[in-house]
Amino acid sequence: MQESPDNRVRVSVARLTLLLCLFFLISGGLGYPTLNRYDPRKVPGLSDVNAYSALVTGQTDVDVGHIRYRVLVPWIAKPFYRLALGRSATWDPVMVGLLAANSLFVAATAALIVLLGTRQFGSYTVSLVASLLYLVNFAVPNLRLAGLVDAGEGFFLLALLSSLCERQWWALPVIGVLGAMTKESFVPFSIAFTAAWWFTVRKESSSPVRNAAWILTSWVASIATMIGVQWWVGGSFVNPIHFAATLHGNHEYVQHFASSLWDRNFWYIFLWLLPTSIPNLKRFPKSWLIPVAATSVMVFVLDGYYGGAPDTVGRALFSVAGPPLSLSSAMLLLGISDRSPDNQSAFNQIAWH
Repeated sequence: MQESPDNRVRVSVARLTLLLCLFFLISGGLGYPTLNRYDPRKVPGLSDVNAYSALVTGQTDVDVGHIRYRVLVPWIAKPFYRLALGRSATWDPVMVGLLAANSLFVAATAALIVLLGTRQFGSYTVSLVASLLYLVNFAVPNLRLAGLVDAGEGFFLLALLSSLCERQWWALPVIGVLGAMTKESFVPFSIAFTAAWWFTVRKESSSPVRNAAWILTSWVASIATMIGVQWWVGGSFVNPIHFAATLHGNHEYVQHFASSLWDRNFWYIFLWLLPTSIPNLKRFPKSWLIPVAATSVMVFVLDGYYGGAPDTVGRALFSVAGPPLSLSSAMLLLGISDRSPDNQSAFNQIAWH
């Protein structure tokens, strides 16, 4: 690690690369049961894996519905599937491909947690513990590494925060394009996130108009990509408003909201994460907290409109809030909140080296 000219601690490229490889191997181990211990495609709560498997293999006899537009993860999985085909012994080659693709995104998310946490809070130790807490959360081995595409969406949402924090404006349209190719819900999530971020920092920003222009460009890029993918896959233009209308499937909003909060998968994810993260959230900048809160509200709005399975809320909320909550939880577990300023400075000096 090294100290940058602006006095923020940064993780070296070599160390970040090593962590990325390590996290990828850990992710592969966490998701190993999907290869020959159980088949996620036969689990009721993971029925969408059938559609993603069909996209990887090119099957045409499986009804994939609007999932056929979530092309990025299946595209990345396809080379791994072809490599494993006939060479993977008892491992299911389709699940090898999906596990490899999702492990890449999970590993990249964990590495980005280390990068962002170290830069923001000056402690490599806290950031590393946070990344490990992220990896062992129920949502990662049981959902992200089970053949779904939430790992990709979660990574691009965190990449969005990283680009905004680092003022890497050029990356916003790129993230918008890739995120829209991963899952259609990324588009409204990214709009809510970036809009909330801009309103939070606009008074302190030296060029709010330029920032807004880049953000608007990312919105246009993501929407255009969604339309383009639907046109390319379906062979015809799909009006975004009409597409959204076709997803409307819930009319019992209060009942659905209650069932989502009562769902056991939601509590498996947040039962320990929320209590351990809340005490230190005050240490986070508003430019993190407000966009995450706004996007979390959007999760409930979209879920109420769509009426998905009860576990949908937990999965989406973890994509939005999982990384910052993991960082806050790591602070509590390491006792950072109880340290005096002098001790905190000493702790950070140790962590830097």
